[in-house]
Amino acid sequence: MGKSYSSVLVEVHGRVGLVRLNRPQALNALNSTLMQELMDVLAAWDADPAIGAVVICGNDQAFAAGADIREMAEATAVEMLTRDSIAAFDRIRTLKKPVIAAVSGWCLGGGNELAMSCDMIVASETARFGQPEINLGVIPGAGGTQRLTRAVGKAIAMEMVLNNRTLTAAEALHYGLVNRVVPVERYLEEALELAAQIAARAPLAVYMGKEAVNHAFESFLSEGIADERRAFYFLFSTRDQKEGMQAFIEKRKPEWRGE
Repeated sequence: MGKSYSSVLVEVHGRVGLVRLNRPQALNALNSTLMQELMDVLAAWDADPAIGAVVICGNDQAFAAGADIREMAEATAVEMLTRDSIAAFDRIRTLKKPVIAAVSGWCLGGGNELAMSCDMIVASETARFGQPEINLGVIPGAGGTQRLTRAVGKAIAMEMVLNNRTLTAAEALHYGLVNRVVPVERYLEEALELAAQIAARAPLAVYMGKEAVNHAFESFLSEGIADERRAFYFLFSTRDQKEGMQAFIEKRKPEWRGE
């Protein structure tokens, strides 16, 4: 692909495109540059008949440890609404080709939402999944409350969203969040093998099959996503959100005021 990127690394393995999130100094936190570059790569591959499936990975320590809090900490609700950087997550859903997340280490917040936006997840034994937004005075805003509930059920989703429960790889497999769990030295190879098998199949049948499964999974999801996003943006008008994100940046415990 001749284009140069600063926050992702791009490889092609036969008919499989591999894009690596590449902000290791920030545990692959999803800032606007990374998300835009990721979307550019995915859009190009979706239009390329030589690519049949895509794998997204981070590194062994972290798939992505969340969104970049420094980009959001001082934002108002109106700024978050008009900026709408979360729309990038929606575009993954519209891709015709299957996308597999290869997850090792931390997969938290926006990182978990990114993984759940993909069609399948292959996890290493060290993978840890969570939605810790409650620690910042907000809730998941990129589909987390909706896709997580559909994947693991109401009770576990409630605990993760309201009390920062983190799932081990084995728990994620048990609750149906991931397809399989393999040793850390094999998780990326396993994801690439799965993608290659799918990429070798009839492209139109794969596309239509993906659409049909998503239709079953996402019936009425759009309404839930819209409700979630309104609540997420509203929370940026609260003092607790400012306190939560500032405390995160300053590495101290937040003092909640309920306002």
